[in-house]
Amino acid sequence: MINEITDEDAVQATNDDASECKRCAVQLGYWTDPFISLFVKQTNRKAPEINRGYFARVKGIEVFINKFLKMSGEKSQIINLGSGFDTLYWKLRDAENSPQNFIELDFPSVTSRKCYHIKRHKQLIDRLNTEDGEISFSATDLHAANYHLMGIDLRNISELENKLAQAEVDFSLPTLFLAECVLVYVDKNATSTLLQWIGKKFADALFINYEQVNMKDKFGEVMLSNLRGRGCLLAGVEDCESLESQQKRFTINGWEGSNAWTMVEVYDSLLSSERTRIERIEMLDEQELLVQLLQHYCIAVAWKGPTFKNISIAQG
Repeated sequence: MINEITDEDAVQATNDDASECKRCAVQLGYWTDPFISLFVKQTNRKAPEINRGYFARVKGIEVFINKFLKMSGEKSQIINLGSGFDTLYWKLRDAENSPQNFIELDFPSVTSRKCYHIKRHKQLIDRLNTEDGEISFSATDLHAANYHLMGIDLRNISELENKLAQAEVDFSLPTLFLAECVLVYVDKNATSTLLQWIGKKFADALFINYEQVNMKDKFGEVMLSNLRGRGCLLAGVEDCESLESQQKRFTINGWEGSNAWTMVEVYDSLLSSERTRIERIEMLDEQELLVQLLQHYCIAVAWKGPTFKNISIAQG
């Protein structure tokens, strides 16, 4: 009997899609990432608007990560929810800009594959901070001195609390939460429970959320239809209706403030020299298609505590 593809399988497959898109853009020179090729094999070339969209995504999130690290310093934590094959930890290590603790969480089927790639590549193992000389591996989890990769279902708060204890999380430190196309796949009630729990446990926190927005118009409906056709049910899509609903998701769950920008605004906020550089990499036949695409993704940020209040997309 052939097993049916479940919603969880389809959601986990989006990690492979995103990783392949990032590798393609890196190969073409949109940004530098010497580690993505260690997680993703050679991939087919993507459309120019996809490459530019990922450039805006990566660079926009990078702006907020840099602001977080500048505001909080090394005595801070980053917790990546639904981290997939993200390479941020290694890029920060190379830049000598690592936080005190870095935690990655995803489904066990994803973290087991990431553990496998880390174990087989010396470039990744050698950069793990091993003050005590030891790295602990299981089938789905990895623990080093300041890096922890763990398999978990984020809808299970008791399991989350247990995993964070294993990672020696410090609830008193300024903490950055990252989520890229994660909450849209989580039931609204489960997301509320998660955000409320984080807000209560961490007094000084910044949350960066990247995902779909403006899902009620025609273009958005086509996007939803395509994703659902692949088995992704988008249980949390209700909060992706507008920038206002993206912000409200946080403020009704105990966060002090929130802001959100479409990826059009994010792209336009990036350094003009960088935009000029990447726009020379590939010809873009349909500018309108890129704008439509960017209008249907956003970056939302939310904060708890005084450190990150009213943080903005502006660089500098």
